[in-house]
Amino acid sequence: MRHYISFTVFFAGMTTLAAEFGASRLLQMRFGSVNLVWAIIIGLILIYFAAGYFLGGRQADKSPHPESMFTFLAWGGATLGLIPIVAQPIMLAAASAMDTLNLGVIAASFLVTLLLFSLPVTLLAMTSPFAIRITLKDTEQAGNVSGDLYALSTVGSVLGVFLPTLLLFPLIGTSRTILLFGLLILLVALGGLGMERRWSKVVLFGLWALALAGFLFFGDFHVKDSPGQVFESESQYNYIEVQQSNGFTLLRLNDGQGVHSIYHPDQLYYNGPWEQFLVGPFFNPDYAPEQVERYAIIGLAAGTSARQASEVFDSVMIDGFEIDGEIVAVGREYFGMTMPNLNVYVEDGRWGLEHSPQKYNLIAVDAYRPPYIPPHMTTQEFFQIAYDHLTEDGVLAINVGRAPGDRSLIDGLATTIATVFPSIHIMDIPNTLNSIVYASKQPTSAEDLLRNYNTLSARNNVHPLMLTAMSSTIVNLQPGYETTQVFTDDKAPIEWLTNNLIVNFLLHGDMEGLQ
Repeated sequence: MRHYISFTVFFAGMTTLAAEFGASRLLQMRFGSVNLVWAIIIGLILIYFAAGYFLGGRQADKSPHPESMFTFLAWGGATLGLIPIVAQPIMLAAASAMDTLNLGVIAASFLVTLLLFSLPVTLLAMTSPFAIRITLKDTEQAGNVSGDLYALSTVGSVLGVFLPTLLLFPLIGTSRTILLFGLLILLVALGGLGMERRWSKVVLFGLWALALAGFLFFGDFHVKDSPGQVFESESQYNYIEVQQSNGFTLLRLNDGQGVHSIYHPDQLYYNGPWEQFLVGPFFNPDYAPEQVERYAIIGLAAGTSARQASEVFDSVMIDGFEIDGEIVAVGREYFGMTMPNLNVYVEDGRWGLEHSPQKYNLIAVDAYRPPYIPPHMTTQEFFQIAYDHLTEDGVLAINVGRAPGDRSLIDGLATTIATVFPSIHIMDIPNTLNSIVYASKQPTSAEDLLRNYNTLSARNNVHPLMLTAMSSTIVNLQPGYETTQVFTDDKAPIEWLTNNLIVNFLLHGDMEGLQ
């Protein structure tokens, strides 16, 4: 029995961490990856751990028997396996509420879901103190016994971190992963109860396990019931959803607050950041579309900007960096991302750019993981990498979010970029909460952009999309920015600034404009 208890501690440690990551993932897909949300999730889960350790120690002293430990563990597995089933209608309601920003339903769904995890996580956390009490026969060995068991629990916890994140979430989905771990730990508890010959409990929990197995194989755990949904999936990094509406195909990720790519077979202009990236090189004097030979996109998504660039710049080669390979597959299937001039690199954008042997006329950064720009793509060091990979007339363009009356994120990025690049230009995309920050390797001016527009308007071989995007940039150029803090790899408070931005969203308007 002692070896089986050690085995149980290992699986209990694995399951508790899998439950924590499952709760985080389950909520992230509906409520986004806002740091405030993560802090609440982790904080409450740790409270459940503390409660389990507290109660487990006292229950172990009252009833220091394996049967008691396995009974609590069985209830933990049984209730954990029930969460995806019970939470499914709550999560669907939360997803609908996020689409309309119904804050009351959003808050209630979030709290109810977290409370559902309180019972199983608390029960699972009771295992370690119970195991120590049962296994300990000699107080002189207390250190060895507790150390061995906590080491086993920790090793199991490590597996509980990596197994769901790297394998199970993208393979079978978050809900089924949670259910699977609940079923596994329930089976471990059944083994212990069988060894103790508690047959009535074995029958009771065995039937429960069969029911959970049925839901695991045949249950419906789709994430959202969005209008026009044609595809949904979970990758290692994201919940991915494809919607179709009025002939347009939309890519939405996680909470759905933002369109990451858009496609229409007969249209190229979408009034978003994608086409505005293409304007960057035209801040240079006397510039023409045929001079753009190579274009890098960091945050390729499903290839909207790449498709536009392929139409506007006849002979351009495009290097697209996208960390999520599942999104790349979706782009090829639903968004026409099959251009022969597009080279796709499934890797982190900063790493990919730094190791690229190419120099680019234009580098676009659109790497939002809503609502955050990855901090390592906002720093002085990153912008130096971009500068070094631009041609002498190259331009960097970045999609940045803002809120009504709050341009702090734009100001911080512009301040940082200006330590590397000589000229900064900012345009606000109309009817959105997005801006594009342009940074040119050579000193440039808005007057050069206007002159290029006038020159190209007189030509009959310039794509209309290019002229439309240039016109929008000219009309919506901003007078400048406020000099603030320089972001570095050591200190880049992007999350802090973005959290303030989110508060402003909630106070002054909706989040639909953040793309």
